[in-house]
Amino acid sequence: MSKDPSGDKSAKDTHYATLRRAHRDQKRERGEIPTPPEDRRGKGGKGEWQAPPLAPDQVQLYGIHTVRAALANPERKIVSLSATLNALVRLEIKNTESLPFPVEIVSPQDLDKILGPDAIHQGVMLETKPLPVRRLSALKDSPLILVLDQITDPHNVGAVLRSAVAFDAGAVITTMRHSPTESGVMAKSASGAMELIPYIQITNLAEALEELHGIGFHSIGLDSEGPAPLESTFVGDRVALVLGAEGKGLRQKTRDTVSALARLDMPGAIKSLNVSNAAAIALYAARAHLKR
Repeated sequence: MSKDPSGDKSAKDTHYATLRRAHRDQKRERGEIPTPPEDRRGKGGKGEWQAPPLAPDQVQLYGIHTVRAALANPERKIVSLSATLNALVRLEIKNTESLPFPVEIVSPQDLDKILGPDAIHQGVMLETKPLPVRRLSALKDSPLILVLDQITDPHNVGAVLRSAVAFDAGAVITTMRHSPTESGVMAKSASGAMELIPYIQITNLAEALEELHGIGFHSIGLDSEGPAPLESTFVGDRVALVLGAEGKGLRQKTRDTVSALARLDMPGAIKSLNVSNAAAIALYAARAHLKR
């Protein structure tokens, strides 16, 4: 009596399909491939994904670097951790029962439903409370800070935070209005930097600049039409670099308040940069000045 070859083939196909799905899930957890859009994930999707509502005191952080930094931050109040088994290994968490907060083992698809198809969550999400509100007094003795004038894109602000930490800036200061609040998107772009530097939101930028001048900071506003190159504008041993939004640049009130306006000289055909790239170059130049 012969075997039914079609039955063997069907079972084998199912086995290999399961292996392929598991392999894709692992690559998605590692952030190597994006989550596919909703309309490509089976036939059950209805319409576009919508973010679940978050309470004002609720922040969802995701990504291996972001979550690892948050777990190591003693100021971070953690509510719960959701992670795949692979993500727990990458976070070097061996015993979840020893943690002081609940841990839920999930699949990448579970996190897709919460965070959306565009979030590269790498198989982990941390629900936390926002970090404590910081004031200008948090500056301590730092000789270098960044001030952002109504930069609204959380990706850009996150990248600026990362550059600020790389160059050991003491804080990133921005306005409460027309600036992003703490979020998973900004934290993911910052790749852990949000946990390492004060992110200070103030109500009036001009008044904050005057306060900074009073404690010894020389503020330099970056402007593509600035009257002098940045390198020749540094004065003293405390520097506050002020950057505006792409396109709009610094507001007139900010331009009138800073100690000096300066430009980044670029010999190439392109004369403007993404704000996070401009911040990194300006921070490097400021550090070179402060070392003298």
